[in-house]
Amino acid sequence: MSEKNIKINYIMNASYQVLTLIAPLITAPYLSRVLQPDGVGRVSFVESIVSYFSLIAVMGITTYGQREISYVQDNIQKRSEVFWNTKVLSFCISGVTILIYLIFVFLQKENTAIYLILVLNLVSNFFDITWFFQGMEDFAKTVTRNAVFKIIQIIYIFSFVKRKEDILLYVLGIGLFSALGNISLWAYLPKYILKIPLSELKPFKDIKTVWSLFIPTVAIQIYTVLDKTMIGLITDSSYENGYYEQALKISKMLLTIVSSLITVMIPRMGFLFEQKKTDEIQKYMYKSYRFVWLLGVPLCFGMIMVSDNFVPWFFGAGYEKVCQLLKILPFLILAIGINSVTGGQFMIPSKRQDLFSITVIIGACVNFTLNIILIYYFKSVGAAIASVIAETTIAIVQLVFVRREISTKKIVLQGTPYFVAGAIMVICLIPLKYFLNPSLVNSLLMVLCGASSYFATLLIERDYFFISNLKVIFTGIIKKLKGLRSYNQK
Repeated sequence: MSEKNIKINYIMNASYQVLTLIAPLITAPYLSRVLQPDGVGRVSFVESIVSYFSLIAVMGITTYGQREISYVQDNIQKRSEVFWNTKVLSFCISGVTILIYLIFVFLQKENTAIYLILVLNLVSNFFDITWFFQGMEDFAKTVTRNAVFKIIQIIYIFSFVKRKEDILLYVLGIGLFSALGNISLWAYLPKYILKIPLSELKPFKDIKTVWSLFIPTVAIQIYTVLDKTMIGLITDSSYENGYYEQALKISKMLLTIVSSLITVMIPRMGFLFEQKKTDEIQKYMYKSYRFVWLLGVPLCFGMIMVSDNFVPWFFGAGYEKVCQLLKILPFLILAIGINSVTGGQFMIPSKRQDLFSITVIIGACVNFTLNIILIYYFKSVGAAIASVIAETTIAIVQLVFVRREISTKKIVLQGTPYFVAGAIMVICLIPLKYFLNPSLVNSLLMVLCGASSYFATLLIERDYFFISNLKVIFTGIIKKLKGLRSYNQK
């Protein structure tokens, strides 16, 4: 695949991420007022429990499937064999997990109805084949599908979730549209794969590899979901979970802007590793790190500065603590961005999942230990601090492991101009932070001022990476306008 096609895939994936960015911006203020902090917290806690079953259902299959498909994407026979072997294994594991989950649900005394409805999340995993299209580097199918069902979900929420008592209807919408979206992808399959006789399938032949990819997935789940579970168990407060859920949602929402490129690059890197194109691998790795700095720094620093103005009008009364959390959690954008490049884009495609497992297990241990201490004393704020430290630890350990092939010094130096620009942006925002009252207009004004000062500084610094990408964007726009003008003249 050419670099042009990579850019197209990124644009498509980023376009969907913009939609995922807009969706919560539309629904979160509404849901925070309708469901209230305790309602949001109840759903967040139950989802954290359900996610453990989803983790077992998925195992390491999605990572394994995407990687293996990327290796054989140009061979229809081999990719058909990989697909069917992987999916039959997925059917077996997901089916057993659903049965175990249903037994678990009927043993629950609280939130039973929510647990039961969210079996749809496991059904969604059962039919999920997103990994196949990602491995094929065909993001058009998944992006289009996700966009359609995301829009339907937004319409559904505003149409049916009217009162706090409609919490079950809200939960139904979460699971139903996810499942329908995954099922709809199967209609595209006949163009990509052949039928393989059942007798020729060997779904369990690579179970050891799948298991090795499952271990880091478990560890990652510990520090991405266990936070919510531990907040609920240690504080016994759905309110604290509600605050944490909303702040984490905003931070992860911003992270998707950065991670959209990494998602596109993972199958490309798998293909390059299979072709042993070392120079191209290095080139793309350093570009990806620089991309994380370019967008991650302003998103992180900007959210920290704007949070006090943003939270009161966005979430409404009762969510003041989210302001504190949004001064900590945005650092996840940088930490996860860096370790996603190193781990997901380099270690997994190069079949170093054992090393990758070690790094995330270390991070999980750090997170779990700090959670026990910090949540007890600082509640949701403690969980936020623990998450940032854990992700930063993973990023550092991964860079140590790959230091002979990827220069840590070069990565850090690449970030220097962006941190300088970020510092200037913060200085420009300080007066606005203290003198502007919370409102939509004032928050937008702060965002505009911050972005202008940040990118203006990069222009003054003559940052070649930013300028070259800016030229590509403007060239593309000019070509589109010329094409449209020629069409209209005809």
